[in-house]
Order: sequence, then C-alpha cells, then structure tokens
Amino acid sequence: MRISAANAFDRSVSNLQLRQRELTEAQEQLTSGKRVQRASDDPAAAARAERALAHQARADAEQRALDASRNAMQLTESALGHAGELMQQVRERLVSAGNGTYSDAERRTLAEAIRGLRDDLLAVANRGDGAGRYLFGGQGADAPPLADAAGGVVYNGARGQLMASAGEPTPLSVDGEQAWLMAPDPANPPATLSTFAVLDSIVADLLTPNRPPAAIAQTVAEGVRRIDAVSDNLQRWRARAGESLNRIDAIGERIAQTRLDAQRQRSEAEDLDMVQAISEFQTRQTGYEAALKTYATVQRMSLFEYIR
Repeated sequence: MRISAANAFDRSVSNLQLRQRELTEAQEQLTSGKRVQRASDDPAAAARAERALAHQARADAEQRALDASRNAMQLTESALGHAGELMQQVRERLVSAGNGTYSDAERRTLAEAIRGLRDDLLAVANRGDGAGRYLFGGQGADAPPLADAAGGVVYNGARGQLMASAGEPTPLSVDGEQAWLMAPDPANPPATLSTFAVLDSIVADLLTPNRPPAAIAQTVAEGVRRIDAVSDNLQRWRARAGESLNRIDAIGERIAQTRLDAQRQRSEAEDLDMVQAISEFQTRQTGYEAALKTYATVQRMSLFEYIR
C-alpha cells in the first residue's frame, strides 16, 4: 500500500487534534470535579443525576415549609407560656382581693391591675409570626383574630389550623377560638369558658362597691376556679405546640436524610474519581506529547525537506 507524505501528514494532524481534545476534556473534568458535564457524556448517569437533583430540590422545599412551621410553633409555645404567667398574676391579685380588711378603693386598684393584665393577654392572643400570619388566626385572618366587641371578645379568624406541607402536614397556626374562648368548664360540662369573659366578670365584681364579705369571698372562689380552668386550657394548647415541635424535629431529621441520600446519588452519578482522573489525565498528556513528536517527525519527512 502506498502512503503519500500528504496522507501521513493529514493522519498526524488528525491524531494530534484527537489527543488535544481528549486532553482538554480531561482538564475540564479535573477543573469541575464532574465526570458528567453534559447529558451526552453519559445519558444514563445524567438521568440519575437529574432525578437525584429533583429529589434534593423537593427536600429543600419541604425543609423551608418545615422551618416556617417550626418558627410558628416556637412563637406559639412562647406566647402561651407568657399567657400562663399573666394568668398567674391575675390569680394572685384576685386572691389578694379576698382579704377581708381591704377597702373598696384597694379592690378597685386590684381590679384595674387585672384589667391591664387582661389587655396584655389580648395582645398575646393577637401576636403575629413575622410572616404576615397570626399565631392564633386559625385557617386565616386578615386582621387580629380576637377583638373587643359590645358583648365581649369575639373571634374573627377561620376556625381550625393552617397547615404547611412538609412531606407531612405540620401546623402554621392555632385555632384561637378553641384556645382562648372555649375552655372546658369542669364544673359545668359541656359548657365552655372564655378567658376574657372570665376576667371581665371578675373586674366588674371587684369594681362594685359596698359588697358584703360573703359576696366578695364567693367572687374570689368562683373566679379562681374559672381562672384555673382557662389556664389549664392554655397549658394544654401549649403542650400541643410542644408536641408539634417534637414532631417537626423528627420530620426534619427524615428530610435531612432524604436530602443527604439525594446528594450521594447525584455524586455517584456525575462526580469524578479524582485518583482515576489524574491517572487518565497523565496518560492523555503522554499521548498528546507523543502525537506532537510524531507530527514534528512527519513534517520533516517530505521530499523538499530532504532536498533542502
């Protein structure tokens, strides 16, 4: 077979370009740390990496929803803890009002203090979560869910709880009507007690002058019983918020594991084995250098070079 100098030259150039492309690809892989940079590099691995990336994105979205739920429940638990402290202060002042040596003026001072604590409780009941929602807004409220009205405090939110979808539903709010206005009355089931109605009744009784000691004692005893009933209800809802936080933590661990699994699957599909890649790069570099030498040799193997 006759091989011309031009043919040998063309083949040398072709081999040189091939080795150069292979070396460039190896350099790109080492620089990026990725074995699969385009779907054409390995379609099957690229598909696995894409599925893993989708799982990771879903886990990230679920984690954001879970973080919103955790924030809401932490704020709710804190708000109900504060409410419990305020109710304890109300109870202490009410017990003090039962002192038989107190005058109407002194009981009026205690009544005003209880009224101030009642207003503080209303402010707690209308706290927001920092994201435009109300902690006790139920399934949604455009305005503070609990408001003073002619007949007492009313609930303007939607009953129920707003839930976040974090793989498993988790709460973003609490039903404010159940927590604040519908405490079970142990002495008169199935009747319920409104926290604010109980406090308003106590304040009205303490502000009434010239009441006999027996009536005052009755007010204190009945008031303490009702305060304990509504306080217990608030504590039950606080316990529910704590249970939700425990559940949120458990879900968070599962989401973190799912995300970790997706990252590992994506890495296995597209990441580079650095030891193998470095060895491959060195091999290709040697091949490229050999191609350069061959090209230089072929350049000198022409008749004109020989004559010259």
